[in-house]
Amino acid sequence: METFILILCILAAVLVSSFISRFIPRISTPLVQIALGAVMALLPIFPRMRLDPELFMVLFIAPLLYYEAHTINKVELLKGLRSSLSLAIGLAALTMIMVGVILHAAWPMFPLAAAMALGAALGPTDAVAVSSLGESADLTPDEHSILAGESLFNDATGVIGFQFAILATVTGSFSLPRALGEFLLEFVGGIGFGLIMGFVVNWLFESARRLGWETTTTRILLELFLPFLIYMVGQNILHVSGVLAVVSTGLLVRFDHTGVGPNTSKANIVSSSVWKVLSFSLNGAVFVLLGMLLPAAMGTSWRDRRVSNWMLVATITLVCLTVIVLRFLWTASVLIFTKDHETGSRRRITSKLLRSAAVMTFGGPKGTITLSLALTIPYMTDDGSAFPMRSELIFVAAGVIIVTLVLANFALPLLAPSQSSEVPAQQVEKSIKVLRGTVRELSSRITDENRLAIQQVIKQYNHRIAKLKSRIGQYSPKDFQDLQVQTMEWEQDYMEERLSRIEEAQDQLEERIKSKDASIEQAPASAQPATEAEPSTEAETVADRDADAQLIDRRSDRGDDQEELLNLRSQEQAARRILSTISGSLFHLDRGGELRWRAYTARRRIRGLLHSQFHRLKHLTQPIDKDRVYVAGRHLQAEMNHFLIEKLYSELGKGRFKTEDLLNTIINHQMIESSAEGKTEYAGIPAVRDQVEEAKREGYAIELSQIQDMVESGEISRTTARKMRRNVYVMQVDADSAL
Repeated sequence: METFILILCILAAVLVSSFISRFIPRISTPLVQIALGAVMALLPIFPRMRLDPELFMVLFIAPLLYYEAHTINKVELLKGLRSSLSLAIGLAALTMIMVGVILHAAWPMFPLAAAMALGAALGPTDAVAVSSLGESADLTPDEHSILAGESLFNDATGVIGFQFAILATVTGSFSLPRALGEFLLEFVGGIGFGLIMGFVVNWLFESARRLGWETTTTRILLELFLPFLIYMVGQNILHVSGVLAVVSTGLLVRFDHTGVGPNTSKANIVSSSVWKVLSFSLNGAVFVLLGMLLPAAMGTSWRDRRVSNWMLVATITLVCLTVIVLRFLWTASVLIFTKDHETGSRRRITSKLLRSAAVMTFGGPKGTITLSLALTIPYMTDDGSAFPMRSELIFVAAGVIIVTLVLANFALPLLAPSQSSEVPAQQVEKSIKVLRGTVRELSSRITDENRLAIQQVIKQYNHRIAKLKSRIGQYSPKDFQDLQVQTMEWEQDYMEERLSRIEEAQDQLEERIKSKDASIEQAPASAQPATEAEPSTEAETVADRDADAQLIDRRSDRGDDQEELLNLRSQEQAARRILSTISGSLFHLDRGGELRWRAYTARRRIRGLLHSQFHRLKHLTQPIDKDRVYVAGRHLQAEMNHFLIEKLYSELGKGRFKTEDLLNTIINHQMIESSAEGKTEYAGIPAVRDQVEEAKREGYAIELSQIQDMVESGEISRTTARKMRRNVYVMQVDADSAL
C-alpha cells in the first residue's frame, strides 16, 4: 500500500507540474517537477523512497529510449551519426578520465579510481531532458539530431565505464585490455541483438496484419511490452547492453508505416496517443524521482561536520567547469572537422559555429541516470574498509545535475530563442502542394453521377488549403471577404436588373389587360341580338357568331394574362425579398468601420425601399399566396446562381481573387443552384452522402500516394511525411466513425 501511495503521489506531482508550467513558462517543466519532488521528500506526509537502479533502468529508461529512438528523424540521425557517436563514446570516455585526474589532483582525498567513477557517471546526458529542449529553445535539425543521438548511445558508455571504475576502486586492480574487450562485447552485442529483434518485430506485426489477427488492443499491448522484454533479455540473459538493444530495435521497427487502411490508421492513432501519454508520465516521474532523491543525496554530506561545505561547493564548481569546458571544446572540434552538408568542405570558425557549439554544450544536461549510477556506489571495498568519499561523490554528482539543468533552462533560450510559435513555412507549403495535387486528381474523376459529391469534397480541401495559407501569411480572411462582398454586389446588380425587367413586363401586361377589358365592354353594343319584328338574315347570324367567338377568345386571353400577371407579381415580391436580404447583409457586413461603405450600402438600401413603396402605391393589388412567392423565389435564386457561376468562372485567371476562394464560391453556388431547381438536396439523399464518403476515401488515398511520391523524390523528410500521414489517418478514422 505504501508503494501504491507513492506512485499516486508521483503521478499527482506530474499532473500538478503541467498546470504550474503554464503560469511560469520561463521555468522548464523538468525543473518544476524536480522542485515538486524535493518538496515531497522534505514533507513528512509523503512516503520515503529508495531507488533500485536496475528497476529504474527497465521501468523508465527502456520505454523512453525506445520511444525516442522510434520517433527520431532517421535521416537527420544518419547525417549526424558520426558526431553523435563521437560525443557518446569519445567525449564520455574523455570526461571520465579528465574529471578523475583533475579532481584527484585538486583534492587527493578523492582516490583516482573513485574520481573516475564520478566522471563516468557524468558522461551520459539525460535523454528525457534533451527531448524536451525543443520546447524552450529553437535548435537546428543538426543540433537536435546530434544531441538526441548522443543521448541514445552514451548511456552504455557511462554505465560500462562506471562499472570498471568502481571495480578498480573496490578490488584495487584494473585491466585495460579486459575493460576494452568487455566494452566492445556489450556495445556491439547490444546493437546486434537490437537489430535482430527489430527484424523479428517487423515480421511479426506485418504477418499478423496480413493474416487479419491485428487488433488495436493486441497491437498496443504488444508494443508497450516490447521495450521491457528486449531490455531484460539483453541485459540479464545475453549480458549485453540492454539500453543499446532497445535503442537499436526502436530505430529499426517500421510496422506502423507499412499498412494503409482504416484499421491500421486507427491502431496508429491510438498507439501514438498512448505513447505520448506514457512518455509524458514517465518523463515527469523521472524528474519527480530525481527531486525526491536530491535532498537525501546531498543532505548527508552537507550535514557532515568533518567535511567543509565550502569545499563541497568548490568541488561542484570545479567539476562543472571541467565538464562544460571539455564538452564545448569537443563539440567545437566536431563541428570544425565535420564537412558542411551543402558545400562539402570543412566549416570555418565563425560566431555561428561557436554559438552552435555553446548550444550543444548546454544542451547536454545530466539527469537521473547520473544520480542512479552514483547511488549504486558500494558502501564497502573488498578489504572491508568504507568506500572512500562515497557521500561526497554523490553530493557532487547531484550538484552537477542541478547546475547543468539550470544552465540548460536559462542559457539555451538566450543562445537559441524559441521559434515554436512560428509555423514551419516549408512544411506548410509541402502540405498545400499535396492538397492541390489531390484536388486536381479528384477533379479529373468528376462524372455526371458523382459531380455533387466530389464538389463537396473539393470544397473541404480548398478550405484546408486556405487555412494552411493563413498560417504562413499567404492567405488573409479579408481576401475571401472581398470576394463575398463582390459576389453580393453582383447578386444585387443582377436582381435589380431582373426586378426592373419584371416591373416593365408587368406594366406592359397591365396595359394589355386594360385594353382587352375595354374591348370586352364594347362588344355587346356592336352585336345586337335579332327580334321577332325584324328577323335577322343569315349573314347577320353568321356575323353574330363570329363576334361571340372573338369575345370568348378575348376573355380567354384575358384569363391567361391575369395568370401571367399573377406570376409576375409573385416574382416581383420574391425579387424584392431577395434584394432586401442582400442589402441587409451588405449593410451589416464588417468592413473595418468604413463610413463610406456604410453610407453606400445604406443609400442603395433606402433607394430600394422607396422604389418598392412607390411601386406598391402604383399597383394596389390583393396579397399573393406565400407558396407562389416561395416557388418564384426558388426559380429566381436558381437563375441568379447560374449567372454568378458564369461570372465567377470568368474571374479565374485574372488574379483579382484567390483561386481557392473562387472555386469554393463556385461550388457553393452550384450546390445552391441544384437545390433551388429541385435536382437534389445533399443532406436528404443517402446515395449522395455515400458518394461523398467514397470521394473522401479516394481523396485520402490520393493524399497518401502524393506524400509517398514526395518522400521518394526527396522533397520531404520521413519525419515530415509521418506527421502528414498522421493527419490523413485521423481524418480516415473520423470518416469511418461517421459511417
